[in-house]
Amino acid sequence: MSFTSRLSRRSLFKATALGAGALAAPQIMVRAAQAQVAMAAAQPAAFKRFSLGDFEVTVLSDGHRIVENPHGIFGMNTSQSDVEALLTETYLPVDKMQFSFAPTLVNTGTDLILFDTGNGEGGREGGVGQTFANLQASGYTPDQVTIVVITHMHGDHVNGLMEAGAPAYPNARYVTGQTEYDFWSSEDRVGTPAENTHKNVVSKVVPMAEKMTFLGDGGSVVPGITAMAAFGHTPGHMIYGLESGGRKLMLTADTANHFVLSLQRPDWEVRFDMDKAGAAGTRKAVFDMIAADRLAFVGYHMPFPSVGYIEKIGEGYRFIPETYQLDL
Repeated sequence: MSFTSRLSRRSLFKATALGAGALAAPQIMVRAAQAQVAMAAAQPAAFKRFSLGDFEVTVLSDGHRIVENPHGIFGMNTSQSDVEALLTETYLPVDKMQFSFAPTLVNTGTDLILFDTGNGEGGREGGVGQTFANLQASGYTPDQVTIVVITHMHGDHVNGLMEAGAPAYPNARYVTGQTEYDFWSSEDRVGTPAENTHKNVVSKVVPMAEKMTFLGDGGSVVPGITAMAAFGHTPGHMIYGLESGGRKLMLTADTANHFVLSLQRPDWEVRFDMDKAGAAGTRKAVFDMIAADRLAFVGYHMPFPSVGYIEKIGEGYRFIPETYQLDL
């Protein structure tokens, strides 16, 4: 004997509410006799670790920041209604968005290499600047870092170079792109919109110049880690390819700044991109390659833990978060 039970949404919610009320009644009496429990404000340590051949990769959370008005940052060459429509379609709020920051630590067995340093101590009141603490929570100490690679010189990548007025990674040497360093360190930036970043670079990066190695496109950080020019976001923005034991991973830095707005609409202009047309071209070239080769990648601003894959859809790409593929 079979039968079909039909339950409307209204009756379902009604039943749920009645059940919740019945369960809540004795709980109210218990709570009245207890002291109020404060919400825990502390954030747990956040890192994601996996193996890549003989390399160990640890993605570190630098925290996240909530910003308002997505259209003020993304889709500057399209309408606010277009941006809001895409956000709504992908179940995201239209008035606010979250930025994540994800420096990456690579242990090659010979070197411990940190790619970018996060927002630093100046960002901690705002909930970011957590790289230094999360690196230690992941089982390493700052003095074990032997190389710091700077993908580009925006503050959320270089401000963590210093800690309490001293180098945060005292035993490290530094690697960055020659084009990027020359642009931001030049006095030609004074009196231009780039002046504030120039001043920050003079303060945070230039003091490390004596211990710095400068790379161009195709340059090697160490065997198995190769620099690739990905200009546009900044004049010398670099990404890095990792390869070990037949496995590959891309560190795409700020090639894409949002997992939907940058990837599903790669031609949409981004306020942070200095050469907007160049950045869009780079975005498509990099993510076409990642999609075609089915590569895993770490995107600095992808939702933490910031590791995933790319599928081509329509005019852009869909971000597929990594689940267990890299753990097997």
